[in-house]
Amino acid sequence: MIFMTALGQPMLFLNTQKTASDLLEKRSSIYIDRPRFIVVGEIITRGMSIAMSQSTDLWRRMRRAAVESFSKNAVKNYHAIQTREAVFFTSNVVSRPADIEKHIRRTTASIILSVAYDRPSVEGDDDRTVLRVNEHSEKVAATAAIGAHWVEFLPWMKHIPSRFAKWKRDAEYYYEDINSVYQELFSKVQNDLANGIDRPSMSANLLKNQDHFKLSGTERVWTAGVMFGAASETTAATLSWWFFAMVAYPQTQVRAQEELDKVVGRGRLPSFSDRPHLPYTHAIVKEVLRWRPPVRLGIPHVSIADDWYEGMFIPKGTMCISNIWQCNHQADIYGPDVDEFRPARFLDEHGELVEEGPTRDVREGGHVSYGYGRRLCVGQYLANDSVFINIATMLWAARFEHEKEGNGQEVSLDADSFIGNGIVSRPVSIPYRITPRFPEAVAMLAEARELQR
Repeated sequence: MIFMTALGQPMLFLNTQKTASDLLEKRSSIYIDRPRFIVVGEIITRGMSIAMSQSTDLWRRMRRAAVESFSKNAVKNYHAIQTREAVFFTSNVVSRPADIEKHIRRTTASIILSVAYDRPSVEGDDDRTVLRVNEHSEKVAATAAIGAHWVEFLPWMKHIPSRFAKWKRDAEYYYEDINSVYQELFSKVQNDLANGIDRPSMSANLLKNQDHFKLSGTERVWTAGVMFGAASETTAATLSWWFFAMVAYPQTQVRAQEELDKVVGRGRLPSFSDRPHLPYTHAIVKEVLRWRPPVRLGIPHVSIADDWYEGMFIPKGTMCISNIWQCNHQADIYGPDVDEFRPARFLDEHGELVEEGPTRDVREGGHVSYGYGRRLCVGQYLANDSVFINIATMLWAARFEHEKEGNGQEVSLDADSFIGNGIVSRPVSIPYRITPRFPEAVAMLAEARELQR
């Protein structure tokens, strides 16, 4: 634990799973709050961001709706959507590997659009809605970083007229722009329900259970919308790191493909029903989230009361930051090779998946990348499913290798270099050489794609 003050703000960094769990999990009623995010929390999202909002009654109602919409059982309703998107994604990557980052952003956004609003798959990279939401997501991630704007330390600056403060004009523009997108998408679902069209989506669930969730019209719109924005950015980062790991650690790719050939074969594509029989592929999902968490420092919690911990006084209002990166790289939990990408660390001696965390302080995922306590990411099950079916389909269909330079040398890989967009990090872009694993793969993907249109 490291305690410091910045401009009078007490800050406590939690660098082990035990300290983070003891405070943020076991004393979650004390460490439930968020800092006052003026730009992202009060202007860009108007207090309606589940991740960034302080612990108000509105936050509790919105979070409850999101938790129920994305529970472990509820997300099974979206497996067909995620399977369809995995086919589209893999087909696009194999045919145009140079545009891999565009493919990742398209597929993650398309999944969430379908899940949140029952919208058809986004076919192109230039879909206007996807571009606007991705721009909004990037803006939220950037402005959520500690110290991104001086107004976070000098709150009086919020009262500066917009014409004198570009940062404020930009934030107000982002609210108006994304609010119009969310309203349009939500209204489409509302009209469909009125016309008797009822398919699974988060928006439909919010509309059909209005009395249960007790959210106003605007609150329902933003409950669906902010889930879309948050899930798209972090899932995209996770997939980017997975691609990187496959070429940096080719032996893991080979082992997963051997497992897929044994369980799935080459006569059909993988499905969610295969997951219990693909322990190593499942372990890859856990390992990529442990090895390179998309949010390296968790979004800060704030204590709402004075507290004592192991003889140390923690004053009310302390900003508590869980060092997700360090917690996921504890040698005493994961072994001396914590910096290596090794999915087998989540398997037992028989090669079966270890469902429990390595210690009592780690939940079933085996890592802490989704945060702690009552601020735990409500979309974790949806994200795990999306990552699993995408990587299973990609590994089944394709082989990933280093791209060669003009002189025949492989492009160097540096897993410690990353692009930081505020609170979310992704690997530095590198060229990949991606080829079909067997001749029939491309034709089977094309056939599956046509059947799922």
